[in-house]
Amino acid sequence: MKKKHIKILILGSGGREHAIAYKLAQSKQLQQLYIAPGNAGTAQIGTNLPIQVTDFEAIKQTVLENQIEMVIVGPEAPLVNGIHDYFLADSQLKKVAVIGPQKQAATLEGSKEFAKEFMYRHNIPTAKYKSFTKKNVNEGYQFLETLKAPYVLKADGLAAGKGVLILNELQEAKNELNEMLTKSKFGAASEKVVIEEFLDGIELSCFVLTDGESYKILPFAKDYKRIGEGNKGLNTGGMGAISPVPFADEIFLKKIEERIVKPTIQGFKKDKMPYKGFVFIGLIKVENEPLVIEYNVRLGDPETEVVIPRIQSDLVALFKAVANEKLEEFNLEIDKRTAATIILVSGGYPEAYEKGKEITGLDKVEESIVFHAGTKIEQEKVITNGGRVIAITSYGANFKEAISKSYQNIKKIKFDKMNYRTDIGFDLNT
Repeated sequence: MKKKHIKILILGSGGREHAIAYKLAQSKQLQQLYIAPGNAGTAQIGTNLPIQVTDFEAIKQTVLENQIEMVIVGPEAPLVNGIHDYFLADSQLKKVAVIGPQKQAATLEGSKEFAKEFMYRHNIPTAKYKSFTKKNVNEGYQFLETLKAPYVLKADGLAAGKGVLILNELQEAKNELNEMLTKSKFGAASEKVVIEEFLDGIELSCFVLTDGESYKILPFAKDYKRIGEGNKGLNTGGMGAISPVPFADEIFLKKIEERIVKPTIQGFKKDKMPYKGFVFIGLIKVENEPLVIEYNVRLGDPETEVVIPRIQSDLVALFKAVANEKLEEFNLEIDKRTAATIILVSGGYPEAYEKGKEITGLDKVEESIVFHAGTKIEQEKVITNGGRVIAITSYGANFKEAISKSYQNIKKIKFDKMNYRTDIGFDLNT
């Protein structure tokens, strides 16, 4: 990785991947950028390739044919399936840098139980929990009876961000536990269910980049998961995000670093889990103390659309530092301004929705960044191709100014049944 100019492949097709591509494209160290499969936005700054993120054979062919030297893994599925290990085990691929952890560490996202055991082992503060299968579902009912409402049920495996239920009634919690374990409500993901005590507080996301030895804490963010105003309704992949987080002061951030980030990175070393990539730590602030809700092993979406725009350093150089285990020497510069993003979604999302709607007005956006998520180009038109369609990111002196700018630009964009939340940031009083 000594060469100045480098060819990079990003795996993924969402707003997260467009944000990473947007920032990489600003680097003088980038020679060529490929995105697989990409979207209408990434097509404007790199070469989209029609390859699925879990098709390792096709990814290998592409890497070899195009002499790609670095692969940045956007979504969790390829990591949990072991793409990094696949590269290391192949004599033709092992010199290619992969930004994303190996399979064992990726289990932190692939299994809620594995993550909980990791936290307990390394004294990382989190909610009390127990896990159950259909063999001991009755013990699960009994454990629920020892907890106070509301009740938190989490499918152990990957369920596309939808495998967590928070229920107010004991009987309803028992019924849902039964549905998950004995009737495969979330398929294989809920063959095992983690029941957790409910933590009452406000959530935020911590993003850490590590080379396995040292780490850099990236900007913190807060996202909004519910489809409805006032955080009501079904969970989504995310309807908006803000960075930095107004309610996280220096003292609180120091607690996060000392009690959570450092023991996490040290835990990787102690457990002999090589880790080069992003650690997403989902946190909750309870009475001014940080606790971990979950780990993800990649950047979050839509938080990436506010975190990446705040990184002023060269992103190619940053990833090279990770690959070369020189992260400690890297000077990470962060924009002091606030960034806010609002997500435009298809009507009906997160349930059934239609694709193929033409999007107009994107060229009229001023002073905001348009990140594509579920889009594609058809007959030279940009059309919808997913539930979350577009993210509109703006900078401001504070979150209110940044949010206001995004909403002004959203008025210029149209597609059939377009939906978005008008209250992002409503719960931030600072």
